[in-house]
Amino acid sequence: MRRFVLLTLVTLTATLLAPVAQTQSPAQAAAQAEGPQADQQAAPALRVKRLVTGLDHPWDVRPIGGGKLLFTQRSRATVSLWTGHRKRTIRDFPSSSVWVSTDNPETGLMGLETDDDFATNHRFYTCQGGFTGGGHDVRVMTWTLDDALTRISSSRELLGGFPTSTGRHGGCRIVQVGSKLYVGTGDAAIGRNPENKKSFGGKTLCLLADSGDPCPGNPFIHARNRTQRYVQTYGHRNVQGIDVRRDGTLWSVEQGTYRDDEVNKLVDGGDYGYNPVPGYNENVPMTDPSLPGHQRKAVWRSGNPTLATSGGGFIYGSGWGAYNGTFAVAALKAERALFLKLSAKGKLLGVRVPSALRHYGRLRTVVDGPGDIAYVTTDNGGGHDVILAVRPQVR
Repeated sequence: MRRFVLLTLVTLTATLLAPVAQTQSPAQAAAQAEGPQADQQAAPALRVKRLVTGLDHPWDVRPIGGGKLLFTQRSRATVSLWTGHRKRTIRDFPSSSVWVSTDNPETGLMGLETDDDFATNHRFYTCQGGFTGGGHDVRVMTWTLDDALTRISSSRELLGGFPTSTGRHGGCRIVQVGSKLYVGTGDAAIGRNPENKKSFGGKTLCLLADSGDPCPGNPFIHARNRTQRYVQTYGHRNVQGIDVRRDGTLWSVEQGTYRDDEVNKLVDGGDYGYNPVPGYNENVPMTDPSLPGHQRKAVWRSGNPTLATSGGGFIYGSGWGAYNGTFAVAALKAERALFLKLSAKGKLLGVRVPSALRHYGRLRTVVDGPGDIAYVTTDNGGGHDVILAVRPQVR
């Protein structure tokens, strides 16, 4: 799996794509969102294989070398290993300690990241629901596997206390950049959370992978409030995806209300403008320019209606042709993947929606693999979900 060192977080303002017509279906919105193509380079046909089958809501996946995959399942609350030939549940993972919401089945065992040195230290990180004294939260955990990669040898909570309510908007995704973990969170469907820097909800956070302490360069590191010291960006609704581009910039995928799913370029201290108050008023804009201060505009947005964008990641490999270097974003409701071409300055140049990924139902995330391969998880439930292996067609 590729790893990159964060160089700088560039503070150039992103360009807002014009919203689509109010009467469009999700499929029409995705088609119009494609816009002008970034260049004339050919986009290869894609070969798709059902690699791992019999899953239930696989939320995240990471390649760990030798054709092996580590992956989570949200509601089963299991961590599993694909050996290249069969799947195997990791023993001693405490599934009973994971809070899986039932009223709003959006929280459970979610985001997964493997350590940069996983090959030697066998460490990985999860975002998951948890139990507190009489309540629930969402938290980041660190785990270590034994040398045989069959069971958990140690574990520790790195950071907890992310807000929850019924389990709605518990989305939590992780990416490691050097010594740091960047975490995207949901607002728990509580209106005051996104703009409140004293809440972990509706944020992107930065913490140290070893200690769980706030990253020393965080924009509010000197705040008196401990929670605020972790905040990298705020004003988000439900961050479902987060990844780093090779130039060191960080990007997120955010689910909208009835309109405006967003892809955002993350800038330290940035306000992304979601403030659904009083109560939880989902009629307000996803990025509200009437708020005090400066709100960061989305690089891409779905318009009305939403596509229910979810996880996403940058795809690299010479065999990908026009897809090389794009930000690949999965969509649940629209049942497809969108490959966003971005300029060096972070402007949207075009979107491609390959037909080969329109036949598998709801897509949860897209993850880059070694060489010319990507992994896509489906989210249809009922034990019928899969991890897809996607490759460009060799001509």
